Amino acid sequence: MDIYSELEKRILVLDGAMGTMIQTYHLSEEDYRGTQFRDYPIPQKGNHDLLSITQASIIQDIHKAYLEAGSDIISTNSFNSNRISQAKYGLQEEVYTLNYESARLARALADEYTQLNPHKPRWVAGSIGPTHKSASLSPDAHDPTKRSVSFEDLRETYLEQARALITGGAHLLLVETAFDTLNAKAALFAIEELSEELGTDIPIMLSATISKQSGHTISGQSLEAFVTSVSHARLLSLGLNCSFGAENLLPYVA
Repeated sequence: MDIYSELEKRILVLDGAMGTMIQTYHLSEEDYRGTQFRDYPIPQKGNHDLLSITQASIIQDIHKAYLEAGSDIISTNSFNSNRISQAKYGLQEEVYTLNYESARLARALADEYTQLNPHKPRWVAGSIGPTHKSASLSPDAHDPTKRSVSFEDLRETYLEQARALITGGAHLLLVETAFDTLNAKAALFAIEELSEELGTDIPIMLSATISKQSGHTISGQSLEAFVTSVSHARLLSLGLNCSFGAENLLPYVA
């Protein structure tokens, strides 16, 4: 089941947002914790990625809704399943499980729908978010040389996440909502490293987010410069997400 070959035949449709779908369930702190983290000392409400463990049926239902709507590619519930983002919730040591379970849930459903209709195969994209830290921008207005995270820290973080997603069953990886090119390059480098380690080609989708006022990334780079900066990578797709809505993004894509 080669996604490159399939793209030569037809347009493939990616699913929509996971977070906004989760919000429609109006989950409580207890819902997020489930039985597995019932006595955990740190609040977990808002940690959507944890639901792949504690409320797997909800995540499955969301995936099913997108598959029923015709999505060819569903993305895993793992946008913040990295050590940097999970530090807020004290779940750094659960990162592998979060990613593995997110990929496993999505893959089981993708395989099920592919079996039902082999002429319309479904794929799983492992979602990799940008983290909330920037390798390019200083967190201190009085010290422009300061950085909250290094390229190497990001590389290690992304490599851990990517490995768990692929092991869990993701067919490809989706590096999304890139606001800092250096962060994105760290993710691409980590995935390339994993590809070499596994001896296989891992398809990569890359999606950036831009500011409505300038049409630049939040780190100040134009779209043209962003594309040039990642042109070394063999990408399955390159696009935009979040920002200020699909309709208003059209001029920047065209």
